[in-house]
Amino acid sequence: MATTSEDLRERRKNAAQNCERWLSNRRVPAADQLRQLAEVVTDDQLDAYGKGGEVEALEQEVADLLGKPAAVFLPTGIMAQQSVLRVYADRAGTNRVAVHGMAHLLTAELNALEEVHHLRIERMTSDPRQPRPDELAAIPGHLAAVTLELPLRDGGFVLPTWDELVMFSETCAERGVPLHLDGARLWESTPYLGHSLAEVAALASTVYVSFYKVLGGISGAALAGPEDVIAEVRRWQRRLGGNLYSLFPYAVSARHGLRTVLPLMDDLHQRAVEVAMALQSEGFRVFPEPPHTNSFRLYAPRAAESIELAAVERMERTRESLSFSWQSAGVPGWSWTELVMTPLTLDWQVDEIAKAFGELLAR
Repeated sequence: MATTSEDLRERRKNAAQNCERWLSNRRVPAADQLRQLAEVVTDDQLDAYGKGGEVEALEQEVADLLGKPAAVFLPTGIMAQQSVLRVYADRAGTNRVAVHGMAHLLTAELNALEEVHHLRIERMTSDPRQPRPDELAAIPGHLAAVTLELPLRDGGFVLPTWDELVMFSETCAERGVPLHLDGARLWESTPYLGHSLAEVAALASTVYVSFYKVLGGISGAALAGPEDVIAEVRRWQRRLGGNLYSLFPYAVSARHGLRTVLPLMDDLHQRAVEVAMALQSEGFRVFPEPPHTNSFRLYAPRAAESIELAAVERMERTRESLSFSWQSAGVPGWSWTELVMTPLTLDWQVDEIAKAFGELLAR
């Protein structure tokens, strides 16, 4: 049986389509998603270019949750963050923005900050951890904005402690530079930080949040902050082609996620801690340990193609989906994947999850 990387990708894709049980998110058929939207819609009024209906209701809900005067719904987080950083740059009269070297802003957006907005990136650090105040202080001169990604996904979903976050925020305030939070997964961060969404958001000038990750929305993002900043972001949303005639399907699914999934964040974080501990007893390693959010990196003492083959064979045999594909860890004989706890995970027993993953090392 062929086991090339391309063959494994095709086999994983086919196996995933036949799965009947999922540890993390499942791909819901389009027709089922549309039926669900019809069942959970709460406002019959359609939005028009972002005004009215579910979109306006969602913006108010986000502003209230984050304790900010205003919020705007945009089709993508990329657009949201480009827009607000451009606003800060224009206001400050400088194009210099301090960013973590592993931030999504730099690693997954085709260099958009420089190519589209001509911003100059100042890297505070590229280590797999949150940046420190002294690293920000080491960047001299006038800055338009400072960004923090909470949690830092490419670093392993790592967060600062609450005290570290407060200190970093105070450093920005003392320097007179706006702090912007890349909070694509901010919903999942409050259990570890031990403070509410509004308390976290109060440490920053503006906050971006995403709806299609653990909340399960179709797509979309929101940016919350001062009314004048949000008003300027709306202008950039228009300039960048994001002011769609209607966005209501995205808003309906986002509001549904806020109602049904957001209240589960403590449970999902606790389950991540329990699962991480159980998997370590099976011979795996996790990072961070314990997990800071509902997500963490899982490391296995097996080469990537070997454990990926075992994972795909198990999917084909059991019709259960455990994780994303496995990748080389950069250490000979080791591999890693991301493990994300979602509401579906709560339907599994912890020892059942550990046993399932243990089979991947035993085969």
